[in-house]
Amino acid sequence: MDLSNMRIIDLSQNWDGNTPSFATYEGPTVKWIKRPAFEKVGGQFISSTLHVGTHLDAPLHFITNGQDIGSIPLSKLVGPGVVVDLEAMGLGDYDIYTSQHFEEWERKTGLHIEPGDIVVVHTGYHKYYQSNWYGKCEPNEIRYFNMHPGPTHEFVDWTLKRQISWYAIDASSMDHPMNTVLRIVRSDLAAKCAKKHGKPLEEIWPEDDLQLMHYQLFPHGVFHVENAGGMIDEVLDQRVWIGCFPWKFNGGEAAFCVRGQIISAILFVHWRLPL
Repeated sequence: MDLSNMRIIDLSQNWDGNTPSFATYEGPTVKWIKRPAFEKVGGQFISSTLHVGTHLDAPLHFITNGQDIGSIPLSKLVGPGVVVDLEAMGLGDYDIYTSQHFEEWERKTGLHIEPGDIVVVHTGYHKYYQSNWYGKCEPNEIRYFNMHPGPTHEFVDWTLKRQISWYAIDASSMDHPMNTVLRIVRSDLAAKCAKKHGKPLEEIWPEDDLQLMHYQLFPHGVFHVENAGGMIDEVLDQRVWIGCFPWKFNGGEAAFCVRGQIISAILFVHWRLPL
C-alpha cells in the first residue's frame, strides 16, 4: 500500500491537570516527584479516573465481567468508517438525533454506512471543550457536558440493524446528557431540556432506557470513544480509515486513547499529554 498521499488527522484532545472529568468522576492530578536539579532526572506522578479527555469505554464499564480494554483486538479498533456531520443538519442544544438524520446524511452526501463501519459523530460541541487545541475554540464546559444532542431508544435498534462496529463522538457521551446522571446533577438544566421538548424527560427516556448507548449496546460489543475532537473538522462527510489505540490495559473498564483518521486512509486517536 502506498502511504505517501495519506494524511494523518488527530482527533484526540489535549490532556493535562486541568482537563475536566465527567460528572461525579475525580479529575486528574499531575505533579513533579523528581527534578533534574536534585535527582538528575525529571519524573512525574499522575493520578486520574479514566473518563477524562479522549478515552475509550470498554463493555466492562457497564457490564460485570464484560470485555475489558486489554481484550479488544486491534482488528476491531482499526477499520473503515465515516464522519457524519450532524452540526450541519442544524442539531444543537438539547436536541435529539435519530436514525433519520443519519439516513438523510447518506442521501445528502452519497456515502453509505456499511456493515462493520466505524462511525464518527460530529456535533460541533468539541469547540466548547476547554482542552480543544485545533480550529475554533469557545470554551464552555456547561454547554459541552450538559447540552449536546443525543439519541433515544430507536437509535439503538437502528445501530444493531446497520451492524455498526463502534462510535466516536466529539462530545462527552454518545448518550444525551439528560439521559445520564446529569439529569439529577443539573436538574435546573434538565427542566430547560424538558421545556424545549414539551414533555417530561421520563417520557423521552424512561428508566429502562437510562444511558442506553452504554447499557444496551455494550453487550453487543458496540462501544464508543468519548471526547474526540482535535482536527475533526478537517474530515467532515468523508469516508476514511479510523484507528483507536488505548494502552493494553488488562482489566481496564476504560482507557485514555490515541484516536485519529487519515484522509483517504486513516483517522488517528491517541492520548495527548502536553508538557
